Amino acid sequence: MPKEFVHLHLHTDYSLLDGACPISWAKLKDSEGKLDLVTAVQNAGMKACAITDHGVMGGCLEFHNSMKKAGLKPIIGCETYVAPNSNEQRDSSVSHIKGYHLILLAKNDVGYHNLCHIISDAHTRGFYYKPRIDKEVLRAHSEGIISLSGCLAGNVQHRLLNGDYAGAKAEAEELLDIFGAGNFYLELQDQGLDEERAIYDDMLKLSRELSIPLAATNDVHYVRREDAKAHDVLLAIQTATTLDDEKRMRFPNDEFYLKSEAEMREIFAAVPEAIENTNVIAEACAFDFRFGEYHLPEFVPPEGMTNRDYLRKLCHDGLIERYGDNPAQNLIERLEYELGTIESMGYVEYFLIVWDFINYAKQNKIMVGPGRGSAAGSIVAYCLAITDIDPIKYNLIFERFLNPERVSMPDIDIDFCYERRPEVIDYVTRKYGEDRVSQIITFGTMKAKQAVRDVGRALSVSYAKTDQIAKAIPFELGMTIDKALATSPELAEMYESDVETREVIDMAKAIEGMPRHASTHAAGVVISKAPIDEYVPLYLSDKGPATQFTMTTIEELGLLKMDFLGLRNLTVIRDALEMIEKNHGVKIDFSKMDYDDPGVYEMIAAGNTGGVFQLESGGMTQFMKNLKPTCFEDIVAGIALYRPGPMDSIPKYIDNKKNPAHIRYACPELAPILDVTYGCLIYQEQVMQIVRDLAGYSYGRSDLVRRAMSKKKMSVMLEEKEYFINGKLDENGEIEI
Repeated sequence: MPKEFVHLHLHTDYSLLDGACPISWAKLKDSEGKLDLVTAVQNAGMKACAITDHGVMGGCLEFHNSMKKAGLKPIIGCETYVAPNSNEQRDSSVSHIKGYHLILLAKNDVGYHNLCHIISDAHTRGFYYKPRIDKEVLRAHSEGIISLSGCLAGNVQHRLLNGDYAGAKAEAEELLDIFGAGNFYLELQDQGLDEERAIYDDMLKLSRELSIPLAATNDVHYVRREDAKAHDVLLAIQTATTLDDEKRMRFPNDEFYLKSEAEMREIFAAVPEAIENTNVIAEACAFDFRFGEYHLPEFVPPEGMTNRDYLRKLCHDGLIERYGDNPAQNLIERLEYELGTIESMGYVEYFLIVWDFINYAKQNKIMVGPGRGSAAGSIVAYCLAITDIDPIKYNLIFERFLNPERVSMPDIDIDFCYERRPEVIDYVTRKYGEDRVSQIITFGTMKAKQAVRDVGRALSVSYAKTDQIAKAIPFELGMTIDKALATSPELAEMYESDVETREVIDMAKAIEGMPRHASTHAAGVVISKAPIDEYVPLYLSDKGPATQFTMTTIEELGLLKMDFLGLRNLTVIRDALEMIEKNHGVKIDFSKMDYDDPGVYEMIAAGNTGGVFQLESGGMTQFMKNLKPTCFEDIVAGIALYRPGPMDSIPKYIDNKKNPAHIRYACPELAPILDVTYGCLIYQEQVMQIVRDLAGYSYGRSDLVRRAMSKKKMSVMLEEKEYFINGKLDENGEIEI
């Protein structure tokens, strides 16, 4: 029985501005009518597919997860550039700049790790116009990898095109020797090109003479044949040219799409084994990413102590430092509860690692922020001086930070003085090793306005007209072109009445949401147990080595991601404190100050907020003038309210503050929860407290409700509404909550 065909040469949208196969449109809020790669593979009845982007692996985890979710088999790979000699040689000839193409596919865990190392080396050591590898690296890291000889730009095919059959044979023999029998295939392509037909017989001859099997591929760059023009536009955007430019890079025809098995079998009817072998390769590739494993760097405690003992000592010392020699019993119990949770979840080393570099910063007089986000709810973080906000005083909830009912890596964001932030990163690098510390990639995507402007240039539409179209798209978070057409009468009228405008918008819709460029995340740093390229591929950014996987995918793989945020306000505060001490002899310690100076609130209420962090925007300044805050809680609530969604409650909050008689509670039990915010539901902690006190939710489950609400998961919220009203039954039919 014939085996199914599998695409093994495919470029997703992570081959930036070249691959027009979006892995999934899930990242685009309005994706109706768009066909992504995974859906296309599924619709074609194929059971597997490979990802082989140009010299990069940034889309591999998204591809893997999307394919798995669809019940399909993902094959992780890359189309590499092989330098003619050593990848450290620099030569301006075309062959040295571009290198020769070679497809590499991971068979198993060993193959994936070797592929990561190969691609990392190509970027960090071999980059010269392109990320290049060499035969020496391939030999050292060939285990667990299946290789295909590539497209016309592969060295075997290149030599055949130049009439060098002996050279092509020698190259094929060398690659066979590197990867081993059964792990190297001669790649047959037929996209209707004269060059492909010219070497067709020689490829078959090589296969017979060297007993190297054939594999049929299509060089997929877009999903459907009709997407060829959108792909052409992407190439024009990439090369900063227009479609009218005859000398620009372009593909010769519209055959570079995800062809069906029937189409591929018809094209390669004379060599059915080349089709069958694609399935043989797919079956041999059995790599899956592993989740739920953590790869935290090793923290070495003082001699004679375990990490657990050391963390407990630091916390108990900090408890006395924060609360005095005889801390209250409720504080001791809270600390013990948090430590027990941290220990049971396996995060002892995490807290010690964070404590260590923050302690280094403070010991070296590098300004550190008082804490941000959910970590402020932890008394452990407070006792370790990771944060400077007392969670007990402000009734903050530990489970919002670390939920024992939902295992996920803690996330502590730390602000540092903008000027001295690099010193902290350097300390971490020295402590754990250069090969274990890296920054993180981030991808800018084609937003609606950007897509229109890029397409307008590529289609040679005048700047004035392109600008008019782009400006007709409403400026709103999450805006898409489809949404703009539905909400902007001006844009809709232009679309209906003008052919050129319609073409721009239609083409912009086709590329909207695709990655446009890569850069380095402003704050994210990865610290790992083993060299980072054991887990993920690296590239060399302008700020040093960085992962090719984004922040969210890094976390999925269990790597420690920290946000080292550089905050200019901390630098300004540092300078102010130094000048005050120098000029007035007064040393200010914020940790020993209260927040009840009436003069400060009068200043804010008067609108004198220039230079005040988070209060200096025009809208926020006006809000403060209307609110006239009289306590620190008003400032906190104001910052929480001034964002999309909660802003609707601002008038009610101001009115209730000025007129307490207007405050109404749906039931008396809400009064002690909402009285601090004048009857308004503002904080996520209040949501958690309401479902606990009124419906008997556990701390952990209340956090799950909070997460669903913050992520706008309507199906989960409707389910929780039923539980909130009627209770949830356990396996014995008893009410659990």
